[in-house]
Amino acid sequence: MTQQPRDTPQFFLTAPTTCPYLPGRQERKVFTHLVGKRAIQLNEILTQGGFRRSQSIAYRPACETCRACVSVRVLVDEFRPSGTFRRVLRDNSDITGRMQPATPTSEQYSLFRAYLDERHADGGMVDMSVLDYSMMVEDSHVETRLVEYRLPPVGERPGDLVGVSLTDILSDGLSMVYSFYDPDYAVRSLGTLMILDHIARARTLGLPYLYLGYWVEGSKKMAYKARFLPQERLGMLAWDRVDR
Repeated sequence: MTQQPRDTPQFFLTAPTTCPYLPGRQERKVFTHLVGKRAIQLNEILTQGGFRRSQSIAYRPACETCRACVSVRVLVDEFRPSGTFRRVLRDNSDITGRMQPATPTSEQYSLFRAYLDERHADGGMVDMSVLDYSMMVEDSHVETRLVEYRLPPVGERPGDLVGVSLTDILSDGLSMVYSFYDPDYAVRSLGTLMILDHIARARTLGLPYLYLGYWVEGSKKMAYKARFLPQERLGMLAWDRVDR
């Protein structure tokens, strides 16, 4: 009987479920496990091929009649912030970001909970417990970090935590796996701030790309990703440049 090596990935297909982005459609995903000695290498290859990571799983859409989900990566060296983006940076100049080990805290979970309850109360993550959150952060076999964003300290007390990004470090870029922020500060455009900060971090690290996940044409939830130009979108055969 032929046996596959333990590090050889096996791919699986999910059953159809309701699409979270486009009404009246269903989605399917192909996925594999990111474990073993080749987890880092496999994650690199799959990310460049349009997969996303969730804990120790790499997945991508595999819908039979729909190709709306398009992988997006920002061209870091060529990105120049527009007037709107410069205003976001200026309005949040008091916020500092710090990259640190992927270690979950109760403070992060409180912010995560507030974000879900306010912005995604009908989403699939709304029932996540503190243990689920810890698994989301810690269950990684690749190089993963947390970037915390805080307001200025008050006396001896650290500044309030207003944003967090779970970020993978790849050989060719940073990949924003999941980010969340304090909904009370929505007027500050913290989601945009975190992306701008990650573009700057990738540039400092000498990495050419920032992977943003899937842009879905027709989905208001994903429309913001198209604003970060120039970028590349993964087509059927290659990454295609988009300038406007």
